[in-house]
Amino acid sequence: MHPVKPAGRRPVGPHDSRAWFSTRRQPAPGLRYFIDVLRARPAFALGYAIITGVTLAAILAPMIAPYPPTTANSADYLQPPNWNATGMDIFSRILYAPRIDLTIAVVGTLVSAVVGTLIGALVGYFQTAGGIRALASDSVMRAADVLQAFPVFVFAIALVAIFGQSIVSIIFAIAFVNTPIYLRLMRQQVMSIRGMRFVDAAVVAGVSDFRIIRAHIIPNAIAPVLAQLSINVGWSILLTAALSFVGAGVRAPTPEWGSMIATGFQNVMTGQWWPSVMPGIALAVTVFGFALVGTSIEFLADPSSRRRLAERARTPKPNNALDTASA
Repeated sequence: MHPVKPAGRRPVGPHDSRAWFSTRRQPAPGLRYFIDVLRARPAFALGYAIITGVTLAAILAPMIAPYPPTTANSADYLQPPNWNATGMDIFSRILYAPRIDLTIAVVGTLVSAVVGTLIGALVGYFQTAGGIRALASDSVMRAADVLQAFPVFVFAIALVAIFGQSIVSIIFAIAFVNTPIYLRLMRQQVMSIRGMRFVDAAVVAGVSDFRIIRAHIIPNAIAPVLAQLSINVGWSILLTAALSFVGAGVRAPTPEWGSMIATGFQNVMTGQWWPSVMPGIALAVTVFGFALVGTSIEFLADPSSRRRLAERARTPKPNNALDTASA
């Protein structure tokens, strides 16, 4: 009789490299898919890197910034490359500015997304129901048409003028002008899902309308909203900067990219370009990063893109090192 080998992990020999590679711990399916997407679209990784860098700069600004953002030094008036017309350090103010811009843009966009998604889901579900519910849904859509008939920037300025020039007023203005976007987007998605079989099965099973909307329709219609969310954050940052540029947004000397561009713009014609160009570059790069992230979320949520990526992952790739080891 052969001696019984003790139970345990089978030793891996020189010819078992394929087995070792196939049995080693792999990342979770969701994470593995995300990594595959970043490999297939390297620009998406750039977007996430930009947003991460801007967020870390805003959080760590007190430790990174060499000077306080609102302290003026008259001796350094318009000295290149990082002093503005009031003697404040431009680099320090650029680091502190995302604290205001990101807060306003993210909070305003989230509020508009939540409100617009909920109203859009209700409107899309009940618009074909008939009766008073269909009439209410049509009335909501006509109100959204009226809101979107006004120029967004002019409408935002009017709202800030009515409610006062403050951060809360700017957040409210951004949320108000963005809500119809999510309302229409969710309504369109819900109306395309409303007639599917799983919704009809839930209705036949006696599930309430609001439970169907919450548990079945919104989870299946939310992907385009998530993609639009990141794009709208970048757009909201631009709107916040535009309001500050015309004097209707964040007041100086609070560090904000739009007000920094406006303050330095008057010195561009005399050759002092850095007080205006530097915050403009920071603003453009941040908006570009959010646009890339929004495109990546849309790619992640697209079933056809997932299928193409899965087929590419299943395609066998030659590996000379493994072939040599197995030989």
